[in-house]
Amino acid sequence: MAGVAAPWIAKSFHLTQKELADLFAWMSISAIGSLLLARMADRIGRRLIILVSLFLAPIFAAIAALAPHPMSFAASEIMLSGLLGGSVSSAIVLLAEELPVKRRAQGQASAALASAVGAVLAYLLIPFVISWGYSWRWLLAPCVAGIVLVWPIARMLPRHCAASGEEARSNTVQSGRLFDILHPLYRKRAMALLACAALDTMAGTAVNGWLYFEAVSIIGLSPKSASTLVVTGMVVGMIGFPIGAWTSDHLGRVRTVAFFGGAAWLGALGFYWRPAGTLAFPITWLLAAYCWFRIGSSIMTVGANAAATELFPSGLRTTMIGWQMITGAAFTMLAQVVIAVLIRPLGGLENVIRYFALLGFPSAVVFGFFVDETRGLGMDVAGKEAEWKAAHRPAAVEPDQLSDVIR
Repeated sequence: MAGVAAPWIAKSFHLTQKELADLFAWMSISAIGSLLLARMADRIGRRLIILVSLFLAPIFAAIAALAPHPMSFAASEIMLSGLLGGSVSSAIVLLAEELPVKRRAQGQASAALASAVGAVLAYLLIPFVISWGYSWRWLLAPCVAGIVLVWPIARMLPRHCAASGEEARSNTVQSGRLFDILHPLYRKRAMALLACAALDTMAGTAVNGWLYFEAVSIIGLSPKSASTLVVTGMVVGMIGFPIGAWTSDHLGRVRTVAFFGGAAWLGALGFYWRPAGTLAFPITWLLAAYCWFRIGSSIMTVGANAAATELFPSGLRTTMIGWQMITGAAFTMLAQVVIAVLIRPLGGLENVIRYFALLGFPSAVVFGFFVDETRGLGMDVAGKEAEWKAAHRPAAVEPDQLSDVIR
């Protein structure tokens, strides 16, 4: 919502481009809450975290909608985003754990599709909200109304998804700790995923976070034209989810992310590095570039989510997604700060975004070379569950050693 409403948030709070970037940077610390909730999900259960988050999120959405000052708005958005981040990470892992191996990629594609549908809603609403003379704050109304979903979702969620803590205790294995993602068994995987999260976040913060602002405030499209452009691109991009499920199951998670993820950023470069004055219909170029970007991003998302949930044991799955979120938050904040600093030296916001988009390519390379393939593997095998348990189970004491200990 914040990205869609950025031009009107700036007007409402009388913010310059730099001040708006600074505000968005502060809002990025919401991932700290997401990480804490993700860690709790691995210890006390996915179900409880999802339901608590879905109950509290509408409350903070209402507070954000009524916020009179930019900092109170940011504080409310931080709480709202943190809660939703915790519920999303828990839901992604829950899907991977509940579905059979041949349907895990399809499950992640369905989840990504649902997320995309929700994202489209803001772009559909904003032209009508503005043309009818209402405030951008009404974009938060659907989130507030989401409180009615808590009870039906509570009835749908499996009651046994109380997380790995119960399973771990039954096997006399300690639950993982926050920093156990850096255990020698998982260090290479974790560092590669976090590096990709950092690079993709830097590029995505610039490309996605400022796209609507670019279309309205810099290119000069009307809110209706800008929303039509974005909604069309996002709807067309949804075809990438079933494609991503197919490629993840047939080509592998790693190739899906490396090849299609890398290709996606060519569309972002085309959108911001469009040929000036050479096209009779520039909207056609913008739409084609954005559709390319959205399709490639959708394919990449399915492969990346499938890999992230399969590469770690049950006690660290949601924790790892939480670490990716907090890495994303840290680099979102860094990106917004750097964007604000570079706007004047590089001659405007558009030039800054162009260079940031290039960071998506090394991310695809890192994923391709340093992330292990998990296609066709069971969750226990892919996540090295047996090795993890063996590393944390107290060593057995032989009878002769026991007598020595007693003596």
